[in-house]
Amino acid sequence: MNRSPARRPLASRNTIWAARLSGRLARAGASPNGISVFGMGLALVAGAAFWAAGGFGGSETTGAGRVLLLLLGAAATQGRLLCNLLDGMVAIEAGRKAPDGQFWNEFPDRISDALILVGLALGAGLPALGWAVAAAAFLTAYLRELGMNCGLPADFSGPMAKPHRMAAVTVAALLSIPAPLAGWRNEVIEAALWLILAGTILTALRRAIRLVRQLRQRGRH
Repeated sequence: MNRSPARRPLASRNTIWAARLSGRLARAGASPNGISVFGMGLALVAGAAFWAAGGFGGSETTGAGRVLLLLLGAAATQGRLLCNLLDGMVAIEAGRKAPDGQFWNEFPDRISDALILVGLALGAGLPALGWAVAAAAFLTAYLRELGMNCGLPADFSGPMAKPHRMAAVTVAALLSIPAPLAGWRNEVIEAALWLILAGTILTALRRAIRLVRQLRQRGRH
């Protein structure tokens, strides 16, 4: 089935700064696929930084090193989202769509989700929780694509869609910086991961219910 790539409704897409930045990238010869791959690279940086902030191999990271790694992880997470915005704008608004653009629009996103969420969980010593959150994130994307393959509009509903998950990760990383002052270590990140997991499961259930309802309504017409 041939279909146009779905676009997540984002208010930032209509801002002046986003239009100028995407225009500069297009004039510089940047490709949408290249921006998508760069975003995946930023997700790798974020995941590695979060993991290192918790300590590789059980060696605890403390002090300024931990703070810098958490800040790097938070910044790279937001950079990944910026790439998600700009690749579509360069493709559509700048007219640089590629024949394989749909693959590069979706595949890096799934890898990026896993890198960031699992990296955050590994840093907190909670690998199983990280993989559970990543699996739930995959499920929400699968349900959106399933609906589109059934001829329905793309469902980007929350409450814990991709932008919300990445916002929660960023806030958790920043709040974890002063946590040792209260005698805490990974409690903030653990709470955030459980919140993301619960919200993402709820999002998947909501999308599944909406998908079934729309299919039934279409069948009655």
